[in-house]
Amino acid sequence: MNIQFRNNVHVKGDGPSTIVFAHGFGCDQNMWRFFSPSFAARYQVILFDLVGGGDSDLMAYDRAKYGSLHGYASDVLEIVEEFATGPVIYVGHSVSAMIGMLAAIEMPGRFAANVMIGPSPSFINDGEYVGGFTRGDIDELLQTLESNYLGWSSTMAPAIMGASNGPEMAAELTNSFCRTDPEIAKHFARVTFLADHRAELSKVTTPTLIVQSDDDLLAPVGVGQYMHERIVGSSLSVVQNVGHCPHLSAPGPSKDATEAFLAGLGL
Repeated sequence: MNIQFRNNVHVKGDGPSTIVFAHGFGCDQNMWRFFSPSFAARYQVILFDLVGGGDSDLMAYDRAKYGSLHGYASDVLEIVEEFATGPVIYVGHSVSAMIGMLAAIEMPGRFAANVMIGPSPSFINDGEYVGGFTRGDIDELLQTLESNYLGWSSTMAPAIMGASNGPEMAAELTNSFCRTDPEIAKHFARVTFLADHRAELSKVTTPTLIVQSDDDLLAPVGVGQYMHERIVGSSLSVVQNVGHCPHLSAPGPSKDATEAFLAGLGL
């Protein structure tokens, strides 16, 4: 299997460590264009598309394999083995933050650091855990998405991006959603929004930074705090940003938090 073709892998920069950037639901590696370039002078940088997104090989999409986030985590491990040199720093947005966590749990010796931007181990409220949505909310969201994906995209993208970030950013996310194959998007959405990886948080041994927007529809501040309390030794940085994509809408604070975290680790 050609991993580079499957995941549309691009390797840039040079350095003793490798940073892998992984995008969120309905997006592609272009979402890192304001974030990743500044690292290329000091690190090897790997950008890729999740199978089913961007310019990945859609023929490689296997509903059984990608019926859980573990399928994507196995792809991350293959990409790391094929292209990474030196210590690996993984930077994942949203669902890809959890994918990276699962990959690092499976092969902890390969990851030197894990940066999670807007992560959520579960979107569904459960007892004292507040993920932000009831199960009924998520079921309704998925039903709307499955019956009218393009309509759902045009409605949800501005809310996810944050209306205060302007119509251009919202339009970009809408267009990104609309470029995704609807059938793949519907399946991936169900996997993403119904996933529950709270039990794995205690298994994390990789040094972890959680970057949390202070106003995020999909991942409330309490979710970041919950993860911080359960990932031993983790750091939490709450950045001022409206929306779920601080690496795109307000990259400066997220980059500063990442740089400080890596400097503290000697990376």
